Amino acid sequence: MELYYSLSVFIVIASFFAYFNVRFLKLPSTIGIMVIAMVASIVLVTFGNAIPTVNERISSLLERFDFTEVLMGAMLNFMLFAGAIHVSLRDLREQSRPILTFSTITVVISTLAVGTLVYFIPIDGLEIPFLYCLLFGALISPTDPVAVLSILKEAKVRKSLETKIAGESLFNDGMAVVLFAVLLQLAQGRTEEFTVLNVLWLLIREAGGGLLLGVALGVGASKAIRKIDDYKVTILITLSVVMGGYLIARALHVSGPLTMVFAGLIIGNFRKRWAMSATTKDYLDKFWELNDEILNAILFLFIGFNLLLIPDLTQYWLPGLACVIIVLLSRLISIWLPTRVITFKEKITRGTINVLVWGGLRGGVSIALALSIDDNPYKKTIIAITYFVVVFSIIVQGLTIGKVANRVLAKS
Repeated sequence: MELYYSLSVFIVIASFFAYFNVRFLKLPSTIGIMVIAMVASIVLVTFGNAIPTVNERISSLLERFDFTEVLMGAMLNFMLFAGAIHVSLRDLREQSRPILTFSTITVVISTLAVGTLVYFIPIDGLEIPFLYCLLFGALISPTDPVAVLSILKEAKVRKSLETKIAGESLFNDGMAVVLFAVLLQLAQGRTEEFTVLNVLWLLIREAGGGLLLGVALGVGASKAIRKIDDYKVTILITLSVVMGGYLIARALHVSGPLTMVFAGLIIGNFRKRWAMSATTKDYLDKFWELNDEILNAILFLFIGFNLLLIPDLTQYWLPGLACVIIVLLSRLISIWLPTRVITFKEKITRGTINVLVWGGLRGGVSIALALSIDDNPYKKTIIAITYFVVVFSIIVQGLTIGKVANRVLAKS
């Protein structure tokens, strides 16, 4: 009942903020909702003594809302499926080598670069052990599929670039979650179970298992849909793939996000290849688009209100801004290094690297992973600097990626 109550309150608030944004701010919907929530949070933090009841109730609501479980266990599955269902397998195949590289090797390089720079660069207020620096590197390195896919709808970028950015964001969660899990166990001193072979098996099980399960669900659902032409049943089948597929993935200990990505890709491309009435296609597209918009609104609303969970955020300005620069520099290194070693079908130019760096948005996944860290003296610092990076990424990079891409295209 508490979850229903929390979601009800968030949806009501999100609807008011969405209306205000469309009516007055006219920003991309998700960014607008987050900005308004941040402003509201700043007002509540600043004038909390004058309106303590409202401040306390919203803070209590946020603390009761298990963001990590809700996002990683439910919302992310719906949003990844909704995003993947509109992605072309042909486009992904054409960009398969850079997507595979950027969703694996790049995540590892970025994790090491972020962790090393945060640890060795002297920054007041950012004195945390090396393992926790690497832990921050692991949770902040993957690009967030929800933020990326949402912002790319608004930005006009070249198709091959859009495919690289979107493909990387869809597939890099598996590597990031495994890295995060291993580093978290090491930071907590539980090292007895972690050998190189165990880590490799964990990665193969999570990623490979997610791929196989997603393909099986996608093929099975596609064959069932092909035998009917009823939009209500078709939507129910896709819902069962997402909700039932997550339960199966969890029971098998494989990657739920990757399962949803591959299932969405199979069903989405089946829809384009095989005959499906215009009515069924229209309802299916609008249903998942509406789901995506609603869940995005709740997600970005929570990111904005997350300020209330860090009442002393002002003491983290310097570490936060420093980490924004470190994350961008590490992103540049992690993209540039593989392009110097690996040969791609399409040459990765300097301009393309710039767009890939600036288009690597961070979002709710990073915050969810930061919140999932067990209580320790460094958790609040990690949450605060993660929040700074995510907010900068979504607002500054998200609002300017289209202009950066157009400038690059104009010069090429």
